Amino acid sequence: MEYIYLDNDASTRVDEKVVRAMMPFFTKDYGMASSEFGHSPGVNSRRAIENARAIIAKRINAKPEEIFFTSGVVESNNTAIRGIGMGKKGNIVTSAIEQNSVLNVAKFVSEHRGVKMSVVGVDKDGFVDMSELRKAITKDTSIVSVQHANQEIGTIQDIGRIAKLCNDKGIPFHADASHSFLKTDIDVRKTGVDMMTLSAHNIYGPKGVGALYVREGMELRPLLFGGGEQKGMRPGLEDVPSIVGFGKAVEIYDKKDNAEMRALRDDLIVDLLKVKDTHLNGPRGEKRICNNANITFKYVEGESILLHLDMRGIAVTTGSACFSRELTPSHVVTAIGGSHADAHGSVRFSLSKHNSKQQMAYVAKNAKEVVEKLREISSVGTGD
Repeated sequence: MEYIYLDNDASTRVDEKVVRAMMPFFTKDYGMASSEFGHSPGVNSRRAIENARAIIAKRINAKPEEIFFTSGVVESNNTAIRGIGMGKKGNIVTSAIEQNSVLNVAKFVSEHRGVKMSVVGVDKDGFVDMSELRKAITKDTSIVSVQHANQEIGTIQDIGRIAKLCNDKGIPFHADASHSFLKTDIDVRKTGVDMMTLSAHNIYGPKGVGALYVREGMELRPLLFGGGEQKGMRPGLEDVPSIVGFGKAVEIYDKKDNAEMRALRDDLIVDLLKVKDTHLNGPRGEKRICNNANITFKYVEGESILLHLDMRGIAVTTGSACFSRELTPSHVVTAIGGSHADAHGSVRFSLSKHNSKQQMAYVAKNAKEVVEKLREISSVGTGD
C-alpha cells in the first residue's frame, strides 16, 4: 500500500490544479504587481492578486479590501495582536489552547506594554469557559484572541458568541481560523469577528502564504514598514504565485470532501477506541473539525507510536516533547485535564480528501498492533 499521510492539520498536499494555476507567474507574468498603467506582466500579476483576494473574501462574506495577504499564520496572528496591543494599553485575553503564534505574541505584548495577559481556561472538550472569559474582559481590555478551531484536538469554538460578548463591550476580537477555514462555514458579518487569520497550506494550497481579514474601520498598526503595498498594512513585494495558488485552492475546494472526511474520521475513531486504555481528546460530532482525530494511548509514548507507524507507511504526529520541539508535553491536552502521561501518549490523525476507507482500516489495524507491541516492552507499565 502507498504511504498514508495523516498529518494534514500540519500541511496538505498541494492540489495539481493549484500548481498549474501558479506556474505562469513563475515563468510568464513574473513582473512585480503594478497598476493599470504598468507593463503587461505587472498588470497581469496585479489582476491575479485582486482576483484571489475577491475569491477568498467571498468565502467568508468579507469585502475584498478587507483581505490582506501575509506569509502565513504566524504573521497574521502577530499582525492582529501586536497591531492592536501595541497601540492600546490594556490586558490581552486569550485561551489556554491557542497556537504558540498567539500565546507567545500575546506574552510579548503584555510584557512590553506592562499589561496583564489573561489566559482563559477550557473544559474537558476544549471549549472556552465563557464565565471565565466574561470576567477576564474589562473596559480596558485591548484585544481578545480566541481560535475558531483547535490545531490539536479539533474543537470548534462558538466564535459568534465570543464576538458578541466583545462587541457589546467595544473590544476588538480576533479569531485564528487557519484550521477551520473551508472545513466549516464562516461568515464574518454574521459572527461579528473583527479580525480573522486564514491560511492556504491546510486546504491544498502552497505553504508560506496566508491572509488576515481586518474589518473595515479597524485601526491596526502594521507589523512591517515599507512602501504602500496593501494600503501599507502589509508592505513589501507580494508573492504573486503563492497568492494565486491560495485563491485557486479556495476556488476549487469542494464541501463534499468535508462530509467524506468526517465519515472516515468517525469510523477511524471508533476503531482506534477499541484499543484498550484509550480515549478521545476533544469533542465528538459536528463541534469537531471534519478531519481530526486525537487519541491518547495510555502507558506508551506518542513518539514511539509515530516512529513505528512511519515504518509501516503511516504519517501521524504527537504531542510528545521530542516532536513538539519543546521540553514540555502538549499544552492543549494538559489544558483539557489530561496528565503529562496522557499528553505524551497523544497521537493526532488528521485526514485529507486523498484518504480512503481502505487506508483507515489499515491505519486502525496497525495502530492497534503497534500500541500492543510497545506496551509489552514499555517501562511505563500498563496499570495492571
